[in-house]
Amino acid sequence: MDIPARLPDPRKREKKMYRFEYHKATSLEDAASKRSTADDATYLAGGMTLIPTLKQRLASHSDLIDLAGIDGLAGISVDGAVVTIGAMTCHAEVAASAALRDAIPALADLAGLIADPAVRNRGTIGGSLANSDPAADYPAAVLGLGATIVTDKREIAADDYFLDLFETALEEGEIITAIKFPVPKRAAYEKFPNPASRYAIVGVFVAETEGGVRVAVTGAGPCAFRVSDMEAALAGNFAPDAVAGITVSADDLNQDLHASAAYRASLVTTMAKRAVAKAAG
Repeated sequence: MDIPARLPDPRKREKKMYRFEYHKATSLEDAASKRSTADDATYLAGGMTLIPTLKQRLASHSDLIDLAGIDGLAGISVDGAVVTIGAMTCHAEVAASAALRDAIPALADLAGLIADPAVRNRGTIGGSLANSDPAADYPAAVLGLGATIVTDKREIAADDYFLDLFETALEEGEIITAIKFPVPKRAAYEKFPNPASRYAIVGVFVAETEGGVRVAVTGAGPCAFRVSDMEAALAGNFAPDAVAGITVSADDLNQDLHASAAYRASLVTTMAKRAVAKAAG
């Protein structure tokens, strides 16, 4: 008797990416030129979000333009009261930088909490900010420290950068080249992570800067945002008790299988208290 061949289990079929052309840019000008001649191109930084998205066929681009070969886009420098991090600097380098840990230890700590070692050694700060995932960690630090996003065309203040879900002030084809962080008097970051992905269900970055206290939240809403009531309270008393009774509205917060909007609202206060205690201590 003939035995029929075993059919593949459809649950185990792997989707293949849509076809695309790969380019490795040698300069910012070369990257822009390659993009201008393509039908639907996108830039590739670390690829920690883009590649999985392509593999799941949630996106399709005619061309991928890799920025990894461009000189001068990676590295960390400290010049007085300003830390500059190149856009192609990976998370692991940010976390391990002795110069950064001396200047802004909270930022180095944040980078060390991102995902897992594989992601930290491949993902880049510029790629994370360009994607602006609502649960990413860096947006809280950028907004909390009042950083400046430097592109190949201009400089964008953090308060003007994050617009909505996966939406930023970047124009079509604009490339992030560096981020400038002012050194704060003190700062700290605390997050409640998803146990699997390590994305922030809620993360809060608190900083006392030359311009005042800033409190920035990631994970809770469509994009990173500041909590002005907490900032005002901490300006008068930089202590956990100052924010203990302050809550944010759950009306516009994210809600999914990991946490309700109301739970995220509660976590904002809890993480803010922990961040203040850490910065004050």
